[in-house]
Amino acid sequence: MIDPTLEHADPPDEALLLLEDYLAQLQAGAKPDRARLLACDPGMSSMLDCLDALENLAPPPVPPGLASVRPAGGSALETPTIDSAEACPGDNSPERFEWTGHLMTDFGRYELMGEIGRGGMGVVYKARQKDLDRIVALKMIQARHLASDEQVGRFYAEAKAAGKLQHQNIVRIHEVGQAMGQHYFAMEYVAGESLSDVVRQGVPDAPTSAECVAVVARAVAYLHEQGIVHRDLKPSNILLDDAGRPYVTDFGLAKLLGAGNHADDGTIAGTPSYMAPEQAAGQNDRVGPLSDVYSLGAILYELLVGRPPFRAATALDTLVMVLESEPDTPRSLRPQVPHELEQICLRCLEKNPDDRYPSAVALAEDLERFLRSDAIEVRPAGLWPRFRRWARREPALVSRLVGIGICIAISQLKHTLYPGDVTLTEHLTVLAPMFVWIGASIVFQQMLNSQAWAELGRFLWAGADALLLSSVLYFTGVPPGPLMIGFPLMIAASGLWFQESLVWFMTGCSLLGYLVLALTLPSGNVAPHHHLLFLIFLGVMGVVVAYQVRRVKALTSYFARRR
Repeated sequence: MIDPTLEHADPPDEALLLLEDYLAQLQAGAKPDRARLLACDPGMSSMLDCLDALENLAPPPVPPGLASVRPAGGSALETPTIDSAEACPGDNSPERFEWTGHLMTDFGRYELMGEIGRGGMGVVYKARQKDLDRIVALKMIQARHLASDEQVGRFYAEAKAAGKLQHQNIVRIHEVGQAMGQHYFAMEYVAGESLSDVVRQGVPDAPTSAECVAVVARAVAYLHEQGIVHRDLKPSNILLDDAGRPYVTDFGLAKLLGAGNHADDGTIAGTPSYMAPEQAAGQNDRVGPLSDVYSLGAILYELLVGRPPFRAATALDTLVMVLESEPDTPRSLRPQVPHELEQICLRCLEKNPDDRYPSAVALAEDLERFLRSDAIEVRPAGLWPRFRRWARREPALVSRLVGIGICIAISQLKHTLYPGDVTLTEHLTVLAPMFVWIGASIVFQQMLNSQAWAELGRFLWAGADALLLSSVLYFTGVPPGPLMIGFPLMIAASGLWFQESLVWFMTGCSLLGYLVLALTLPSGNVAPHHHLLFLIFLGVMGVVVAYQVRRVKALTSYFARRR
C-alpha cells in the first residue's frame, strides 16, 4: 500500500492514534481532516497522499437508506485476531464489483437486496441466489484495497470453521469463493433478530431465558465435539428465527483444538464483557470448551438482568473487572430471578475453569432440569466461596477493612499488654478515627455500587483516606516514621482505577496530609530536610503513577481503534 522507501521519522504516540483514526474514517467512507495529523507530524504528508490516492481508486461505501435486516451472522462483522486459514480460492473473472450512486444488484450468481450491516472488515448483504432462487446472507470483505493477506486469511478461516458444521441450531455456510474481485461467502439467512435485540426490548422471563441458553449450549457442545471452540459467544451472535429458535453464528474467532493458532501468542481476542478470565488474560493455551461455558453463563446473566456481568466505560476497565472482580448476583439486581437459575449462572462464571460446569452438555442438562422443576446439580455455595465472591466484588472495601482491622487489633493488643504506655482516653482517641474510617468506607462502597454516584464516590473516598490516615497518625502523637508509608501506598492504589485525575487528586491530598503532620507533630530525630525529601518522593510517585495510567489508556485507545 505504501512505498517502503518513503522516509520519515517514526511518528509519536499521538500521531499513531490520529493515523489510526484517519484510516478508520477512510474505511468508513468519510473524508477525514488531515490538518490535525499533519500538525502533529508534518512528515506524514507523503503517506497521506498515498492513502488518499488509494481511496480514490476504491468503491465508495453503500449509501444509507437500504433495508435493515438481521442476517445469519449479522454480527459477524468484527475482525479480531483468529487462527490461520487456507489459501483463498482464485478468481479469473475480469469483472470487478463496483458501487455507483446506488447499490449494484448483480453480483455473480447473486442479486443483492440490501445491506444488513458492516464492521471493521466485513459487510453483509441480504441476497437472492439466482440459480437456486433462495435467500442468503452474503458476507464480503469491505475496503478490499486496504485488506492485508492476514485479514483475508481471517475471512476464509471463519468460513472454513463454519463450513463443516451441520447442526440445526448453527448457521450453515452454503458457498465460499471470490467473484468480481470480492471475497465472499454465502450463509444461511435467518429472518429474525438477535438476542441482543431481544434484551434491548425487555428482559425475557426466566423459563424462556433458560430454554434459549439450553438450546444454544447443545449447539456449542456440538462445536466442541467437532474440535472447535467458538471464543466469541455473546447475545449479538445468537440469532432467532421467526419461531424463536436460536442459531449460533459468527465464527471469526473460532479456534481448532489441537491445531497451531496465531492467536496463541498472548493476543487478547474476543468481546470483553463475555470472555472468560483466561481469555481476557491472553492465556490462549488455556482457552478451551470451558471458556465457551463461561460465555454461555454471561449470556444467561444478561438475559436474566438486562446487562452483561461486567461492563465498564472502556474495554480495559472491563477486562480488569473480568480478571479481578465478581459479578453482582442476579437476584441482587432482579429479585424475581429464580434462585436455582442464579446458581446455574454463577457456576458458569467461576474464575477457575475447573469450578465451572465440566461441559456445555452438563450446563444444558442442568438448565433442562430447572425447566422440568427437577433438582439441579449445582448446589448453593458454602461460606468461604460466598466470602470470596464478595471480596472480589468489593476489593476496595475489603482491603480497607482488613488493613484497618489489623491496625485496630495491634493497637488493642499493645494497650492490653502495656496499659501504662497510654491512657484509655488516648487509646480511644486513636481508635475513633479508625472506626470512622470503616464506616466511611462502607458508605463510599455503596456510592461506587451506584452508577449515579460512582465518580464522585471515588474522589470522596480518596480524600477521606488521606484525611483519616492523617488523623490516625496525628492522634498517635508519634514523630513521622514508618507509618508514613501509608501515603505512597494510597497513591499507588489510586492508579488501579486507571483514572489520571484521581491519581493527581490522591497525590495532592497525600502531600497536604504529610505536610500538616510534619508541621504539627514533634520532629524527634527527623531532620527538616527529610520531610522535604519525603514530600518530593510523594510528588515523584504521583507523577510516575499518573504517567503509567496515561500510557495504559493511550495504548488501550490505540488497540481499540485498530480493532
